[in-house]
Amino acid sequence: MIRNLANLTLAFGLLGNFVSFMVLISPLPTFYKVYKKKSTEGFQSVSYVVALFNAMLWIYYALLKTNAMLIIIINSVGCVVQTCYICFFLFYAQKKARMEIMKLIVSLNVVGFGLIVVLTKFLVSDVNRGIIVGWLCLVFSVCVFLAPLGVLRQVIKTKSVEFMPLLLSVALTISAIIWFFYGLLLHDVNIAIPNILGFTFGIVQLILYFIYKNKKPVIAKKMVDFEEKICEIEKEKIPEPEEHNTINVVQLSALICSDILPVVAALNKIGHEEDCATVGTLPAGRFEPNHYIEVSA
Repeated sequence: MIRNLANLTLAFGLLGNFVSFMVLISPLPTFYKVYKKKSTEGFQSVSYVVALFNAMLWIYYALLKTNAMLIIIINSVGCVVQTCYICFFLFYAQKKARMEIMKLIVSLNVVGFGLIVVLTKFLVSDVNRGIIVGWLCLVFSVCVFLAPLGVLRQVIKTKSVEFMPLLLSVALTISAIIWFFYGLLLHDVNIAIPNILGFTFGIVQLILYFIYKNKKPVIAKKMVDFEEKICEIEKEKIPEPEEHNTINVVQLSALICSDILPVVAALNKIGHEEDCATVGTLPAGRFEPNHYIEVSA
């Protein structure tokens, strides 16, 4: 009976390693999309930083226990993969996002983890060290499963599942189930309890995915409405064609000629007088043009 239980525990441990490895490589399509667009856009890297810290903490916990080689193996692979993801994100992220992630890495993965190792090494006895580190692993494992809540909020707000990969959600749910049974068989609550939450949040992600997968994103709808509004504004700016007034040049010339005064005789320099001409009202027909001039008002 004990031997069968040990074999079953080993089977769940190996299966957990395999599924966890699939979880680790599941974001590859996401990073391929980032590579093609040369931008991280709305993708978040906080979960990868927290996952790296969590993997480091589990390695430390496994080193304090016996028969925990499977935990050491998968979390060592996790440290390498998460580091690659973070470096990839930093390469394509904007300057502001890059600085925020660097601050988080230094404060959590360097300062935070360093303090945990130093304080538990010198201030805690060997008997209690594994218990304290185990509880820390439990707390931060819960944080890992809470990290996708930001993505869930974004999905609900935008009504789009673009930034929530389905493969990752499925893999996390299956992994949580397997590691729960592995911790249960080992009688290790630090492994079992966090995966209950992992399974719960995994189910929530899958439900949201199937709710919003066929819906039009809110952002796209707002862009369409914005473009329509711009078109309406541009149409309002176009002036209506003004009415043109046509002036009859014949009537205008007759009016001007009727007001011409007679020309008065002028004297030349030597005192002789010359009659220039007396110009009276001229017939309208003489100045009648054969066309009209159209003048805009």
